[in-house]
Amino acid sequence: MATVSDLSKGNFMRYNGEVMQVEELQHRTPGNLRAFYQIKMRNVRNGKIAENRFRPGEEVEILRVETKEYQYLYADGDSLVCMDNVTFDQVYIDRKLLGDAVNFIKEGVTLLIAFENGDSAITAEPPSHVVMEVQYTEPGMQGDTATRTLKPATLENGVEIRVPLFVNTGDKIKITTKGEYVERVKE
Repeated sequence: MATVSDLSKGNFMRYNGEVMQVEELQHRTPGNLRAFYQIKMRNVRNGKIAENRFRPGEEVEILRVETKEYQYLYADGDSLVCMDNVTFDQVYIDRKLLGDAVNFIKEGVTLLIAFENGDSAITAEPPSHVVMEVQYTEPGMQGDTATRTLKPATLENGVEIRVPLFVNTGDKIKITTKGEYVERVKE
């Protein structure tokens, strides 16, 4: 078992039976009181934040987490099938690990997946931006670039987002995996 002083930001640990990731770690020595560690942790399953104080020397369970890049292949029910780019092994991960970003990824993108002890996926991180084609939107007009007015547009995967007025059907656009328009992509 490791002690709390062995922890650092980004480490994964088991706390109250849940897998937590350390967000912030502060060693405090207030005046004439005893020193303590103030740790802010995020639950990797549901995203909730927890804060707790630990005494120096208190034992914690640090998890061994392996992070690898996987290529997203296709969706299979509530799971996503991903392939290791080196060994070509396929793994099934829960689509809940990506949250709302699962709507904005398409086949072939690279995901960063973390596994606890090499067997179960605990986190999956999508790329920050993806390029998608606009399937349908109302036609734009010449000179509609001065204002920041937005209109609805349907993407190639059926998801609707808001884009500027100058974007037309058939344009390729760069969006964040949160669904926000970034720029039009020239080919």
